[in-house]
Amino acid sequence: MTRTAFRTALALFAAPLTLTLAACDGGKDATVQGSGPQGEPVAAVAAPAGTQWSEVVTKTEADGYLMGNPDAPIKLVEFASLTCPHCAEFYKTAERDLVEKYVNTGRVSFEFRNFVRDPIDITGAILTRCSAPESFFALTGQVFENQTALFENLRATGEESYNAAISLPVDQRFTEIANLTGMTEFFAARGISRDQAVSCLKSADAAQKLADGTQKASTEFEITGTPTFLINNSKLDGLAWPQVEAALQQAGAR
Repeated sequence: MTRTAFRTALALFAAPLTLTLAACDGGKDATVQGSGPQGEPVAAVAAPAGTQWSEVVTKTEADGYLMGNPDAPIKLVEFASLTCPHCAEFYKTAERDLVEKYVNTGRVSFEFRNFVRDPIDITGAILTRCSAPESFFALTGQVFENQTALFENLRATGEESYNAAISLPVDQRFTEIANLTGMTEFFAARGISRDQAVSCLKSADAAQKLADGTQKASTEFEITGTPTFLINNSKLDGLAWPQVEAALQQAGAR
């Protein structure tokens, strides 16, 4: 990692509350770099007997989580932040159609890569990864659905408490942020006990890996805002579900 990249990664560990609550960069005009993906219609691929492709979740080499047919000819990747309102909106508008119309056909795989913006984002990302891979998408979706409440909890605690939390040693910092935002109780109600959460959150390596992955995405794919999507490595910036769906169909998911 370069010195500049290292500084960028460290900055994610101590973002001020004003940055944490700022809007993300998902409101750009819908654009596709280059000519965009092209392809003939792709045949559906049957899931293993007795399953649906949406039940197949694997961890990827890029530290993302992939839902669906690992060999799907059309690969959709989303870089998203758990504290980004635009990402939450994409989840709410896209999740059902994406899963039912595309992932479950075996034509499209969907990989989610955390693009962390702040310590609260890192805290939530660690906790969504604190259980079996099969739980990742459900936990991530529930964070998006309850994002407003997490922000309200944070505002109620005040900037002084937040600043005190991000000043703690790394092995205590994210546990305290989870307490301030209500994430400890939130995830406990979803099968991750307090002790399990603390064990995951005290790992400096887990936090650093998320920060490093964000820096790598910024460099490798020039990701500057969330949500950002790749379809077969062709980048779409700041798109809502209708544009993403149209791009999937253009790629052959029809």
